[in-house]
Amino acid sequence: MEKWLVQAKKADFAGLGNRFGINPVIARIIRNRDIISEEEYGEYLKCEMDKLYSPLLMKDMEKAVHIIKKAMEDKKKIRVIGDYDIDGVTSGYILTDALEKLGADVDFDVPDRITDGYGINNRLIKQAYDDGISLIVTCDNGIAASAQVDYAKEIGMQIVVTDHHEVPYSIENGEKKHIIPKADAVVDHKRPDCEYPFKELCGAGVAYKLIDALYDMLDASRMEKGNETAEYNTGNIDGKCTVKENTDNKKEKFMEKYLCFAAIGTVGDIVPLLGENRTIVKNGLRLIDNVSNDGIKALIEANGLGKRKISSTHIGFVIGPCINAGGRLDTAKRAFSLFRSRTYEEAIEKAQELKGLNDERKYMTSQNTEKAIQLIENDTSLQNDSVLIIYLADCHESLAGIIAGRIKERYYKPTIVFTDSEDGVIKGSGRSVEGYSMFEKLTWADNFYKTMEGNASGEPLLVKFGGHKMAAGLSMKKNQMEWLRKILNQHDSIDKEILVKKVWIDVAMPFEYITENLISQLEILEPFGMANEKPVFAEKCTSIERIRIFGQNRNVVSLTVRNKANYKMEATYFTEGDKFIEEIRERFGEKETELLLNGKKNNIGMNILYYPELNEYNGQKNIKVVIKGYLWYNLH
Repeated sequence: MEKWLVQAKKADFAGLGNRFGINPVIARIIRNRDIISEEEYGEYLKCEMDKLYSPLLMKDMEKAVHIIKKAMEDKKKIRVIGDYDIDGVTSGYILTDALEKLGADVDFDVPDRITDGYGINNRLIKQAYDDGISLIVTCDNGIAASAQVDYAKEIGMQIVVTDHHEVPYSIENGEKKHIIPKADAVVDHKRPDCEYPFKELCGAGVAYKLIDALYDMLDASRMEKGNETAEYNTGNIDGKCTVKENTDNKKEKFMEKYLCFAAIGTVGDIVPLLGENRTIVKNGLRLIDNVSNDGIKALIEANGLGKRKISSTHIGFVIGPCINAGGRLDTAKRAFSLFRSRTYEEAIEKAQELKGLNDERKYMTSQNTEKAIQLIENDTSLQNDSVLIIYLADCHESLAGIIAGRIKERYYKPTIVFTDSEDGVIKGSGRSVEGYSMFEKLTWADNFYKTMEGNASGEPLLVKFGGHKMAAGLSMKKNQMEWLRKILNQHDSIDKEILVKKVWIDVAMPFEYITENLISQLEILEPFGMANEKPVFAEKCTSIERIRIFGQNRNVVSLTVRNKANYKMEATYFTEGDKFIEEIRERFGEKETELLLNGKKNNIGMNILYYPELNEYNGQKNIKVVIKGYLWYNLH
């Protein structure tokens, strides 16, 4: 079920258009992203890297770079420990590669999704200790690893945590008590005592900021020592630069090598693409076409994108899933190794292997998503639940999050998918809807169970969990899964309005107002992603004059439609064409469907959500619209 709503935020759109040289429609769309002041408009449109906040505003950032600098000076071994997803790999690459080029003795490790689970653990810490590592630096994990950090400190290791996830907390006397690991430094802008103004950076964004701060500290240190011929690598592995070169330009060139990775991690981790995230992604994507990293180039080529301008959509739906595939079905070290390739030939081979894994992942995901749908359709009690708890015993646990996301979209309910693990423990991955914080609700459920009558020992419901508002990972005993379902559905009331998907229309715009200039200016709004979605336009079509299905799999529906002003427009909808026709037949009957199929006047009307595009063929340019959603209605 969904509800269409038109954005009604006010501003002087004509004035803003004149001020910034943009179409007033573009000014309206930007305002719909909660951009209000002229200063905010300027930030949104310009995305200037020098306007990013200082990394030193982050709590413990200065402490963290001091610790790393000291370890480098003392020639101590450093190990970066990341996570097995796209954010963990890209942040791990940024830290490892940059530290190496700055002179550190550094390597990388990552947990195994199946045997280790999420985040740093005692096995990884003990392995680092046995390998002679003195300092561990985490990325995209660690904020929920208090016990593991304590273990590292007990055996005499230093540990710096860099993360972006929510800080765990307990409820004591009705109040939250945040649990921050006792590491040597904890850099996470979600800390309640961190005053960093922007709170939505992903792990790769935090890693990029740390290298930014470290570079400045190392540069300042060398300058203080008067060592104007100090050498450290800022180009290829063997390339050297001297302090005599223009310092700002040298740093800019150095940091550009990692901006692409920060952009990829930001898009892949589905954090809001506004503020600093928008600046990072917009500038990172500008560099990606000429990126020097053979791994990125090979991954683009392996997916047939070599001649395309890479967008956030390509990252989110093509390149990102390939990076994730290694950590899902094998090891995240595959993607890390790809980015560290020494030759393009080596990179191509590794990129093709990752693409093969992703193709396998897509097939497995499709099969298990269908199983989950059948479980729901065959179980009335599940259908009535507000929070869906689904158990897929034989599903590869790495696919649970993807499947949870697809089920959430289909039924628009918070969804947790569990799979079998070992020793009676099951692992789950959850995806939520707007207005329902998955992390908060799991914390509440765990505390509710601990204090529940009959649980005298105060045993926790969840063995382990973490995440944020829209996604979470957890593990629990299999025999307690039904308790989680009951607590979330029977002991916690959900406002049913949350379970109605709200589709926000940016502009209800008649077809005749679409121009080539407007379509070209829509590019200004990119990159698209969470909180900066592709704009949604709406129009009421008073007649459908023609319909045609084509494509290799009959998955393209072409329509000719007219609006109330009698303006004709060509429209395309990407869907299963035969099912689309069958839907029309069920809604309007055989007679009306046949009239439509034969290009004759009929009683079929559509309200459509659309996005305008410019179609070029044989030197001719034609405006068309791509349908993103629709509602049927009877014309008479």
